Amino acid sequence: MPSSSWSSSWSWSSWCRCRCLVPLVVVLLAASRAHFPPASSRRLDPYDSLYADGRRAYFAQDWARAAELLQRSLHSYAGLREARRACQRGCRGEAGFAAGARPWEEREGEEGGGGGSFSSSSSSSSSFFFERRLLQRAECLEECLGRRLGGQPTRHRVSRAVRQEFEEREPYNYLQVAFFKLKKLDEAVSSAHTFFVANPQHLQMREDIEKYHRMAGVKLESFRDLQAMPHWEAYEAGVRHYRVDNYRQAVTKLEESLKEGLVALEDCRALCEGPQVLEDNEDNMQLGLYEAIAAYYLQVLKCRQQCILDIATKPGRVSSTEDFIPSHFDLLQFAYERIGNQAAAAECAATYLLFYPTDEAMQEKLKQYRAELGEDIPVAAREIIHLYVQRSLMEKKLIYYAVEHLGETFQDPEPWTPEELIPESVKEKQKEDQGKQSLRISDLGPQGKSESLPFEGVTITMDSQQLNGSQRVVLDRVLTESECKDILQLAELAQEGVVSWKDAKLFLQASEKSREIVESYFTPGKRLYFSFTHLVCRTATEGEQEGRMDLSHPVHADNCLLDPEGNTCWKEPPAYMYRDYSAILYLNDDFQGGNLFFTETDAVTITAQVRPKCGRLVAFSSGGENPHGVWAVTQGRRCAIALWYTLSPEHVEQERSQAEELVKQTNEREQSESEPDSEENARAGHGGGDSPEPPALQGRARSTSRRAKSDSESGAQHTMGQRTRDEF
Repeated sequence: MPSSSWSSSWSWSSWCRCRCLVPLVVVLLAASRAHFPPASSRRLDPYDSLYADGRRAYFAQDWARAAELLQRSLHSYAGLREARRACQRGCRGEAGFAAGARPWEEREGEEGGGGGSFSSSSSSSSSFFFERRLLQRAECLEECLGRRLGGQPTRHRVSRAVRQEFEEREPYNYLQVAFFKLKKLDEAVSSAHTFFVANPQHLQMREDIEKYHRMAGVKLESFRDLQAMPHWEAYEAGVRHYRVDNYRQAVTKLEESLKEGLVALEDCRALCEGPQVLEDNEDNMQLGLYEAIAAYYLQVLKCRQQCILDIATKPGRVSSTEDFIPSHFDLLQFAYERIGNQAAAAECAATYLLFYPTDEAMQEKLKQYRAELGEDIPVAAREIIHLYVQRSLMEKKLIYYAVEHLGETFQDPEPWTPEELIPESVKEKQKEDQGKQSLRISDLGPQGKSESLPFEGVTITMDSQQLNGSQRVVLDRVLTESECKDILQLAELAQEGVVSWKDAKLFLQASEKSREIVESYFTPGKRLYFSFTHLVCRTATEGEQEGRMDLSHPVHADNCLLDPEGNTCWKEPPAYMYRDYSAILYLNDDFQGGNLFFTETDAVTITAQVRPKCGRLVAFSSGGENPHGVWAVTQGRRCAIALWYTLSPEHVEQERSQAEELVKQTNEREQSESEPDSEENARAGHGGGDSPEPPALQGRARSTSRRAKSDSESGAQHTMGQRTRDEF
């Protein structure tokens, strides 16, 4: 119903019907599980203390003890999560809010309250019921967890930082080294693979995995995920079979994926009722009883809603598979049809329509199936999914009520939520945000062109948000193809100490253009000075290139010393602390490898990558917020102009200032000599095209190679100092 009416008609009886759905789903999903788990035969030690002891043993190089303790910590972590899931399931039925009578409804009937208004006695009774059930639930959980864990549950309260390390599978990072030192290759490989599956951007582990692949005695089956998610393995297998028209196998695997996915969903939802950290703790300390309960419960509701994203996101990936559950039924209805099971196909089509009831294509398919099956065979959606949809919508109603009336925020994880469920105020806010986004895009103009950029044709390709960081930007069309080729020629000639005067001028002009762009983008109104300018090429080494994971430039920051272990960057020599911004202007893309990448301060977690191409400029602030490195070039040659800028005029690049002054003098000389200022020159036939070559730039002597002679004859060659230093 529309948001204007559902909130006014909301009642505790509606709430109770929502809660009654939960045990039924659990029963359907886990009917074979015991109602209450048995007591633990062994006391479970807190996993954070085991982990801390394991790390101490690791750094003491006591590999055997480190491996034992780290494995025990993982076992304890898994045991604690399973205990919480099992107890939440058991206590939900034992003392859930849905259990027992609803005294306020009985009181209404006795007193003839009619329109749902409560008397003071009724209100008091319902409040007592709520509080009594709350305490019963807490008692049930405490008793259940105590039996499962073999001790007080409070012993297992762990910091958010440690929980995050286990969620990111960090213990396996230590384990693989310990096992390797113990010469247990199978365990080392499986530990490394388990960590790498969830952390595919971890550079060091990637190198380790490649080494394991090349190592003698390592079997392919050793690369197994010790924390594999059954529903993901089944889903990917089902999709593979579906794509090659193996529909029977696809049906089997997709049904398995759906079943395991729903179980994983319920497990995730149960863990939402575990220890929580409320946002903005300072404000929450001022909350009253009911406000605090509401804030906590809304956090639980939001967590439950987010669980669909958890099961729909493959380990190691950031984005989830959209419409994870509906997509199963979309695939299944077609697969069942192809194997001749029209009844199952019709059921899947009807189930899909629970999510998207106005989908015309699926409506037509369902109509077709009904006609083929005949009127005698009923067609209905799967009951378990019907309950899932109802429960999800009821939770969304509660959350959106809080958004509208309590100032909460909510990012709906599911695209199938009916629009009429969303309050009008929320819709208006969404439209406003979309309008601002559209306005921002329109301000950039065609192809992302920013009006603030000082040159026509230059476009913004990626901003800080798209590069997953701050103070970062990628711009294109800074140079033309011909300009890139001319500067590349300069790079070739510079190796022999000979350069074209025209190309040298173009090099200076291109770097100055880049400076103006960076200045206008990052520091409008403040002058940026050149700190260092560097034309550098990197050529692939000879020999085997396949599988190379090494770096052309290790991860670093440009004005501080990166400390990955401490997740910080030290402002001390020999770092160039006066550098404020960095940029790279690429000249070509006819090579393999050589991508620039940004990382977190751990120097291993990649946040963004940039592929070089002619005329592409990537610019960023030079501090610890932008650690970066460059992959090795594996084929061909990569050339770029590396630039560093400073806001401090006392640190300006002196050599560049000399070069710019020389260019200015040469331009003035050429201009004056191109004008016939005397009758003698005119009678001698001297024209502007025969002006003498400018003096050589400071540097080593002119080369006497054949190429240099040829250039000399054309009046185009000049010497230029070469920088051998490669800072980038």
